[in-house]
Amino acid sequence: MELGIKNKTALVTGGSKGIGKAIAIALAAEGANVVICARGEEALNEAKHEIEQNGGNVLAIQADLSKQEDVDHLVSAAIDRFHTIDILVNNAGIASGFDEFEFLEIEDWQRLFDINLFGTVRVTKAVIPYMKKAGNGRIINISSESGVQPDPFMPHYNASKAALINFTKSLSKAYADQGILVNTVSPAFIMTPMLENLLKDNAKKQNISYDEAVQQFLKENRPHVEVKRPGTVEEVASAVVYLASSQAGFINGVNLRVDGGSVASQ
Repeated sequence: MELGIKNKTALVTGGSKGIGKAIAIALAAEGANVVICARGEEALNEAKHEIEQNGGNVLAIQADLSKQEDVDHLVSAAIDRFHTIDILVNNAGIASGFDEFEFLEIEDWQRLFDINLFGTVRVTKAVIPYMKKAGNGRIINISSESGVQPDPFMPHYNASKAALINFTKSLSKAYADQGILVNTVSPAFIMTPMLENLLKDNAKKQNISYDEAVQQFLKENRPHVEVKRPGTVEEVASAVVYLASSQAGFINGVNLRVDGGSVASQ
């Protein structure tokens, strides 16, 4: 299948690890020019090197998306290098652990929303004018199963991901007539470095093994993952690449769940 991505420019936030890195690698494999950003310089350079080793054309920019000046530099650097941004994947996000509501401070909510929601808003706001000028574009926001089927813990994370899905739907209605399609991909129980660290932390708190923590989480918190395993970052990346492609020209405003059947409704 010809995806029509070759020579397009894709900006992937949070592109140094996990899902973001897998998305960047997959887009580069389809011939796209890729811009990745992250806060950590070492992991960012490692991801850049890996993409280049596989023949990809990549620009890596260290950026903190809670800072407007970093966002402005990121987008201007991408435009200076590749002259356009055809695809935006808003993947950058954080989670702070299996927190319960009563133990969260307002500052915890503000910090998480500043990355998970407002970071996406900042980057999208900076990129939209270039897509409008070109008369086309693809924006894919990475949310989570927790945005539609929230857990009893991490309420700030759940709320931020729900807001992101709503934000996506709003933009999909606002810009479709200008050739810009906006969609969400919502993974569930994907074995990313962030989830792995959260599960290790949970194992330590309960004095159980990491494997036991994985199976406990699957049984207690993701009982409807019908495939009975964690998903892979590559499986999420495949969904994103399709939505970014010319083959997805009539898909707009959807929330595509990559969840192994985990969400217990249609």
